[in-house]
Amino acid sequence: CLGPGDVAMLTGYTAFRPTHLDYAVEKGVHVFMEKPFAPDPVGVRQVIQAGEIARQKNLKIAAGLMWRHSNARQALIQKIRDGEMGQIQLMRAYRMESGYRMGPRKPAKNELLDQLRIRWAFLWASSGILIELMVHQIDECCWIKDAWPTEAHGIGGRAPNSPECGQNLDNYAIEYTFADGTKALVNGRYLPNCHNKFATYVHGTKCAAQFCVWGASPIHTWTYRDQRIADDNIAWKSEPEVNPWQVEWNVLLDAIRHDRPHNEAQRAAYADLASIMGRAAVHSGKVITWKEAIASNFQFCPNVAGLTADSPAPVHADEQGRYPAPVP
Repeated sequence: CLGPGDVAMLTGYTAFRPTHLDYAVEKGVHVFMEKPFAPDPVGVRQVIQAGEIARQKNLKIAAGLMWRHSNARQALIQKIRDGEMGQIQLMRAYRMESGYRMGPRKPAKNELLDQLRIRWAFLWASSGILIELMVHQIDECCWIKDAWPTEAHGIGGRAPNSPECGQNLDNYAIEYTFADGTKALVNGRYLPNCHNKFATYVHGTKCAAQFCVWGASPIHTWTYRDQRIADDNIAWKSEPEVNPWQVEWNVLLDAIRHDRPHNEAQRAAYADLASIMGRAAVHSGKVITWKEAIASNFQFCPNVAGLTADSPAPVHADEQGRYPAPVP
């Protein structure tokens, strides 16, 4: 039903995002695609390839990493690029919430569709809760460094006697390393009755800064006088954030109407790949390099493009209603 000049909104399940992107580009329509963009490295490469074909066709592609369009974050990025924080040495990102647990499930009438309804509990369907939530802040760390990490390692697990029956772990802690040795520490925890935090901090040789904070209204970014993260130590504060969800659409529609280049496919795919390599490091218990991740042929569901409503589900629960979880 879409034609030249229209926008396909790819906001469904991550598992099918690369397939839908291929189809939209083939049909010659512009695209807005929501995060995450692919659950595995094969899907990431598919997104990159589709993005290149879209560029050749002069199609516009916007990606749902809206923080890139935040005026408050852009203002702090400019200060970082101007050297006002000195050399960036460390980034710390936290996404700690009360949890997205799934209890034991009885066999469903249609297991495939049932798993899609609870997509965040299944790695093949959504990338899992870590990437569903943390792809934004992992992308922020890469934006701050203006680079992609060379390697990742991490740890994760479940609380004792955890009732979780999906494929997610209760906590993830990832250490990314960039080419110059700079570190990014990414921490996710999804447990009730624990300390919650949603923020990203930056530490330069001159001072620290808060790049992301959730819950404040309006949202600002700011720098501190030194390394102490405290309200009474703020040195500079940005203008209030303009709604970045609206701005990302303004940019896309302006590019379409005035025929300006706008293709976020590769950058979005690389942000996903950085997230995937961190997840893989935790799940495998190994150090995962960028080169290994981009070359990997791993797929959660090799026949994903051919699934129908009557297809068997990619994973199945055991007799206790638990689905296979990663074992390092």
